[in-house]
Amino acid sequence: MSVAAARERFTAEIQADPIDLGRAALWIAQETYPDLDVEEYWAALDEMAAEVQERLPPERYPMRVLKTLNHYLFEDLGFRGNNEDYYDPRNSFLNEVIDRRTGIPITLSLLYLELARRVEFPMTGVGMPGHFLVRPLFEGSEIFVDPFHQGEILFPEDCQERLAQIYGPGIPLQDHYLRPTPSRMILVRLLNNLKQIYLSRAELESALAAVERILLLTPEALLQLRDRGLLYYQLGRWRQARQDLESYLHQAPLGGEPNRSDEHLIREILQRLESHLG
Repeated sequence: MSVAAARERFTAEIQADPIDLGRAALWIAQETYPDLDVEEYWAALDEMAAEVQERLPPERYPMRVLKTLNHYLFEDLGFRGNNEDYYDPRNSFLNEVIDRRTGIPITLSLLYLELARRVEFPMTGVGMPGHFLVRPLFEGSEIFVDPFHQGEILFPEDCQERLAQIYGPGIPLQDHYLRPTPSRMILVRLLNNLKQIYLSRAELESALAAVERILLLTPEALLQLRDRGLLYYQLGRWRQARQDLESYLHQAPLGGEPNRSDEHLIREILQRLESHLG
């Protein structure tokens, strides 16, 4: 499938309500893997869920379901967090996570959510700063699951400890850090990971593709609009760069997002663009 066709499928998927998170993630992957058979991986997820279903006890208490999911994914199949090469872009593609049985917190969480949904066990993603978890959607539930760490069961105080491990002591755990993350924002976070990885590797076309899809998900994200304009500029796509950067300056109020410290730089780039465009 062509990149354009994969982008069309992704665009159609995110217009659905609710968004099918697994399919959307596979359409993201297909832009990088044109020969990827989305239906094949969809069937693989169905088969994995069927095996979980067979292992579930008759009485589906939440902890028993979580124990079954954890045993199947992390002991039977050997899924694990990729600590050795965390920033390998393959960790952000669901097909690669399924094939290699390793990934980063958000993709392992996405896999966990897909299996839980198929066995009718309601769960949601939790986008903590610097880490991603899942949690059961039951009233009064105060437990979280960390798929990156073999499905470890956490309580809020453990989440505070995870936060301290990432950012150091003294960072308080805010209530909103543990709120459910909508599917749309899970995809944004996944694409943001790819964007940052590709920027660090100076793979500008790939970074641009990530930003373009973030803007499809969140058209109001002004900093992404700015970054798309800057990437266009670096790639020599002058007219598109000028359009995005002018739009960014027009929409972002003075003193906003964040304090417009970049205004001088953007205006300087726009002056250069005028000379390029004659």
